[in-house]
Amino acid sequence: MSLKWTDVLEIAIQLADSKPDVDPRYVNFVDLQRWVIALPEFSDDPKRGGEKVLEAIQSAWIEEAD
Repeated sequence: MSLKWTDVLEIAIQLADSKPDVDPRYVNFVDLQRWVIALPEFSDDPKRGGEKVLEAIQSAWIEEAD
C-alpha cells in the first residue's frame, strides 16, 4: 500500500503508532510534514502537503490519540 496526502486517517494512525510519546496538539507543521514524508509507505509529492492537509492529519491524529 502506498500512502498519499489524501490518506489522512491512515497517515494519522501510522503517526500515532510510530510516535506514541508525541502529543499531536503541540506538533508544528514543519515537523508534521517531515514525519509524514518519512513514513515507509508514503509515496506522494512532498510539496503537495499544504497547510489544509496537515491540519486534517493533525486533527485525525488528535482523535486517534484520545
